[in-house]
Amino acid sequence: MQLSLVDEVPELNKIFFLDVFAESYFDSSRKRMRLNTINGQSVPRDLKVSCPAKLVASYPEGTIFKLDARLVRRGDGRHPYFIAVNRSNLQRALEFFDYNLKVQNGFDYEFPKKKEKKEKVK
Repeated sequence: MQLSLVDEVPELNKIFFLDVFAESYFDSSRKRMRLNTINGQSVPRDLKVSCPAKLVASYPEGTIFKLDARLVRRGDGRHPYFIAVNRSNLQRALEFFDYNLKVQNGFDYEFPKKKEKKEKVK
């Protein structure tokens, strides 16, 4: 669930956000992995997220992360972006565990099927 601290502290003017989901992608212009917010949450889609590149690069492209973020608005006409809070502890989103497992193993990966319990016939 997307939460903003603005409800508790109105003077922050929606600067800090909790539980933001972002997907990793390879930025060919900068030649490194980066994060963008994903669709289906209270923040705009494709908002850039600043975080240490070496943490994101340790996972394959398309991995989804869950993080707390601070919104940065520039007054010179640039697009707003997020800075990850607690940047040294970036973790994959457990809510997207199955998806992240497919990304790591290739999208043709099929999950092991659960064994059905057979009823004993008396």
